[in-house]
Amino acid sequence: MGEHFISDTLNKENSEFDITLRPSRFADFVGQEKIRERLELFVEAARGRKDVLDHVLLSGPPGLGKTTLAYILGEAMGVNVKSTSGPVIDKPGDLAGLLTNMERGDILFIDEIHRMQKTVEEYLYSAMEDYVIDIMIDQGPNARSVRLNIPKFTLIGATTRSGLLTAALRSRFGMVNRLDYYDAPKLQSIILRSARILNVDIEEDGAMEIARRARGTPRIANNLLRWVRDYAQVKANNLITVEVADKALTMLDIDEHGLDEMDKRILETILLKFSGGPVGISSLSVSVGEERDTIEEVYEPYLIQEGYLKRTPQGRVATALCYEKFGLKPNAAQQELF
Repeated sequence: MGEHFISDTLNKENSEFDITLRPSRFADFVGQEKIRERLELFVEAARGRKDVLDHVLLSGPPGLGKTTLAYILGEAMGVNVKSTSGPVIDKPGDLAGLLTNMERGDILFIDEIHRMQKTVEEYLYSAMEDYVIDIMIDQGPNARSVRLNIPKFTLIGATTRSGLLTAALRSRFGMVNRLDYYDAPKLQSIILRSARILNVDIEEDGAMEIARRARGTPRIANNLLRWVRDYAQVKANNLITVEVADKALTMLDIDEHGLDEMDKRILETILLKFSGGPVGISSLSVSVGEERDTIEEVYEPYLIQEGYLKRTPQGRVATALCYEKFGLKPNAAQQELF
């Protein structure tokens, strides 16, 4: 049951639940203080000039609040937010359709912008800089270019893989922000706020227990809260204590460090099948039966952040902390890799 829980919460979020808990104002947005402060100043300056916000790039692992910040910016500026994702914009005509239907100041939010087709990306350059888009009509000798003027708009791009963005696209964003994982006290605040919205009875220690196992990610924290709420409803008289939270999360095979079955499988595979590494991502993907992109985007960032894994030019290598967690002792050759 717990093996793919974390990846499922990242990739198949319950939208109604997510929207219910999503803050709509900067004042309600917990964490990422420096980014929040910069964006608040950004909005205040633009409103003071009666101008449109410059383009914004938000990067970082999934579930940290990139989409939420885009909608908060729209609310703060009093404009509409049109949301799409990189893979959905298949051809330049799709982009033209989105942009020509916008009003001045509106926000176009493109999630996973690094996955946009390169041909579409090139059309986006002139839209971002000059607020025009050139569309080719017909083919061969009859081909001609038509220039469409579009309203001055704000592009907010979100990406989990900022390294895959081209330099040309990245340079066109006026502000670039990277969101980092949350610490447990910040996640505890988010869980307590969510519990109030959902009318869930929860003790502070119970909220902290969920926060410690939420992988530094608000979206996972809220999804774990929903699961623990259900467990408490059936088995604990609707009250979430630290003991109830522990039993509920243990049922999902999520340990005290927030590692689930797939995390442990990845680490054990590197330790036992590949002698601690280095091992290439393709070999690792086949060995654990998980897609390469899922390992790189969902599992690895947290494992690296927590010090269980490191990337080297030769491949992935288990750290001393990883050996310690599984009660193993590295040999001399493995110690040289630390």
